[in-house]
Amino acid sequence: MPNYRRLFIPGGTYFFTLTLADRSSDLLVRHVGELRASWRDVVARWPFETIAAVVLPDHIHIVLELPQGDDNYPTRLRRLKHGFTSRLPEALKSNGRKGERGIWQSRYWEHDIRDAADLEAHVT
Repeated sequence: MPNYRRLFIPGGTYFFTLTLADRSSDLLVRHVGELRASWRDVVARWPFETIAAVVLPDHIHIVLELPQGDDNYPTRLRRLKHGFTSRLPEALKSNGRKGERGIWQSRYWEHDIRDAADLEAHVT
């Protein structure tokens, strides 16, 4: 199993890409209401500031800022993916791993935003 190295910065700002397992799917735009509901639930339980977000048919780009002293973005992303998946009709789910139910790729891409120029490059 690969040993993934993640950078954890309390109060950090990050850019993430979350991708569906089926890259030809339009599930995220067809069920954007379920994604929004999951997003609200996650923010209510594990607060963060959404700097920017783009929802495409098969993946999401997110720039978020964590609260001071908090570096737990994996829980937020896991809950976002799980919350979205749990709201989908059963016919769309398969037996995937870790609650992802075959909808999501198991990993995600992250990049810590280092300064204002880096933020601008990821938002524009």
